Amino acid sequence: MASPSKNAPLKVVALLLALLSISATAFASDSPFIVSHKKVALQKLNPATERVSVVIDVYNRGSATAYDVSLTDDSWSHDVFDSIIGNTSKSWDKLDAGSLVSHSFDLDSRVKTIYYGAPALITFRVPMKANLQEAYSTPILPLDVLADRAPQKTFDLSLLAKYGSQISVIAIVAAFAHLIAAPSKSSTAKLNNKRH
Repeated sequence: MASPSKNAPLKVVALLLALLSISATAFASDSPFIVSHKKVALQKLNPATERVSVVIDVYNRGSATAYDVSLTDDSWSHDVFDSIIGNTSKSWDKLDAGSLVSHSFDLDSRVKTIYYGAPALITFRVPMKANLQEAYSTPILPLDVLADRAPQKTFDLSLLAKYGSQISVIAIVAAFAHLIAAPSKSSTAKLNNKRH
């Protein structure tokens, strides 16, 4: 008769294999898998007002359709943001497998602060389950609203329009002078053959 200590590892291995096969069949079943990405951009309208543009992308990366999809992003404080342009919530009847929907809205702020936003909430219904399922968007980095930022230096197209023709003529003349002044490889090879 085998001792109990020798059967224990076999039972553990059998239990792990059983759990692995159950989890594999659960993940292989047809179900929606919702992934959401929340993006924000700041735009200073005037020295006292800044606009926060919010875009939320909702993807269904699962193998089945999600129904009654609802997006809610009510984390924006009314103390910081004066006006909301658009809706912070949106609903769709269904989101097919492999598809994407987007929602955007803008907020205006006159308060100088660092704002920590929360992820958006997405609820959806799976055909075989009665309960609503929940998913959350990615969080956003802290927003430095009405911060004193150094102006970004961008390439000035007016300089290109003003001096572009002179620069191109100088470049063509320099390339031509280089071609004339630099000996070609074939003439250098002929000179080396004559010397020998």
